[in-house]
Amino acid sequence: MNLYQEETIVALATPNGIGAIGVIRLSGAQAISIINSVFKGKNLELQDSHTIHFGTIRDGENIVDEVLVSLFVAPKSYTKENVVEVSCHGSKYIIDAIIKLFIKQGARLAKHGEFTLRAFLNGGLDLSQAEAVADLIASNSKASHQLALQQMRGGFSNELKLLREQLIHFASMIELELDFGEEDVEFANRDDLKRLILNIHQIIYKLIQSFNLGNVIKNGVPVVIAGKPNVGKSTLLNALLNEERAIVSEIAGTTRDTIEDEINIKGINFRFIDTAGIRETQDIVEAKGVERTFEKIKSSAIVMYLFDAKETDEAELKEILADLKEVISANSSTLIVVANKSDIHELNYEIDEDILQISAKEKSNLEILEAALLNAVNLNALNSDDVIISNIRHLQALQKTEDALNRVLGGIDNPVTSDFLALDIKQALHYLGEIVGTVTTDDLLENIFSKFCIGK
Repeated sequence: MNLYQEETIVALATPNGIGAIGVIRLSGAQAISIINSVFKGKNLELQDSHTIHFGTIRDGENIVDEVLVSLFVAPKSYTKENVVEVSCHGSKYIIDAIIKLFIKQGARLAKHGEFTLRAFLNGGLDLSQAEAVADLIASNSKASHQLALQQMRGGFSNELKLLREQLIHFASMIELELDFGEEDVEFANRDDLKRLILNIHQIIYKLIQSFNLGNVIKNGVPVVIAGKPNVGKSTLLNALLNEERAIVSEIAGTTRDTIEDEINIKGINFRFIDTAGIRETQDIVEAKGVERTFEKIKSSAIVMYLFDAKETDEAELKEILADLKEVISANSSTLIVVANKSDIHELNYEIDEDILQISAKEKSNLEILEAALLNAVNLNALNSDDVIISNIRHLQALQKTEDALNRVLGGIDNPVTSDFLALDIKQALHYLGEIVGTVTTDDLLENIFSKFCIGK
C-alpha cells in the first residue's frame, strides 16, 4: 500500500463539461514539483502551505492557460500528502491539455475516490467519515446534508471510539486472566463487565433503531397515497407537487400503476407514490395495479389513506383502517388518515384515529397535512445531538456487534471460562472496528471507494 501511495495522482475535481472554471487536483509527494515544472510564476516549491499563486501553465514555450494554483503542503491537506489544486478556464480542451501535461511530467490518473482513500490510509479520516464524504456530495436536502455533515465531522466515530476503548480495557483484563489460568484469578470483575456490556448494548440498540430515520432522510421518505378509486389521490398528488403530474378523471380506475415524484418539505425529501385505487376489479391491468399498491404499502415509511368525506360511512372506514393496519404493522409504518372534499362535506362522526380534513381540489388545509408528514419523520431526533446512522454497512456491523454482546451477557449469567468471554468480546471489537476502518480488507475498501466520483 505504501508503494501504491508513492505515486502522484491527478484528476478533474469539478464536473465534466464547459463552465467558467475547472479545478484540477493533484496529490502525492511529487505534486508540487510536477506543477512547478510547467508553471511560469513564483517557484512553488519555496512557497508556504495554504497560499494561492497566479501564473501560466506552459507546454514548452506555448501558454496553455492562465491559472491560479492553491498549495496544500503535507501534512496540512485533505489527503495528508502534498496537494495542489489548479483553477483554470473551464474549456474541455484546456482541462484535457493540462491533465495530459501533468501525466507527461509523472502523474497518473486517479481512480474513483482515490483522494479520499488516501485521506483514510494516511489517518485524516476514519472509514465512516470517508463514507460520509460521499453522502455529503450526494445530499439533496437540508436534512440529508445535516446528517452527512454530522457523520463526516466525527459524531458517529466518537461514539464508537469510546465504546471500543471501554471494551478493550476489559478484553485486556480477561486476556491477563488467561495468562494466569492455572492460578484461578479474576482481573475483570464480572459485575462491572456486565454493567458495561448492558450500557454498550443500550447505545448500540439506539444506534440500530436510528437507522430507519437515517435511511429515509438519506434516500427520501416514501409516502404511499392509498384509497379507493376516485377519492382524489391523483388530485392530491398534483396539489402537493403544484403541477399536473398525474392524470385526473371522474372515471374510476384511471391510475393503473404507481406514479412517483418528490417534494421537499422544510428540508426533508418526501417521495410521494400515487397508487391504483383499492377495489375488486375484473380488469387484469387494473388488478395488477392494485397488487402493486399493496406492495408499495408494505415497503413505505408513511401510508396516507385518503377517503371521500361524503361517500364513506363510519363503519366502512373502521373496517378499511383495521385491514390497512394489519398490512402495515410488520413494517412499523406511520398511518395518516385524510378525509378529502371537506369543501363540500364535513365529517359528522369520530373514530379512534385522528382524521385530517382537506380539499385536494381547492388546495385547502394542505399545510396541516404537511405538518403531519414532518411530525411522522420525528425531526426532534434529527435536531438533537443524538447520533443517527444511515449506512446499511454500519447497520449490519452494529447488528453483529449486538449479537456478540448478547453472547458475552449469556457467558456472564451462565458462567463460562475466560477464553470464551474473550472470544466474544474480540468479536464485538472486530465488528466495531469494521465500521471505523481499524479492521479492513482490500475488497471492502474497493467496494466503498469505487462508488465515489473520480476527483474525490
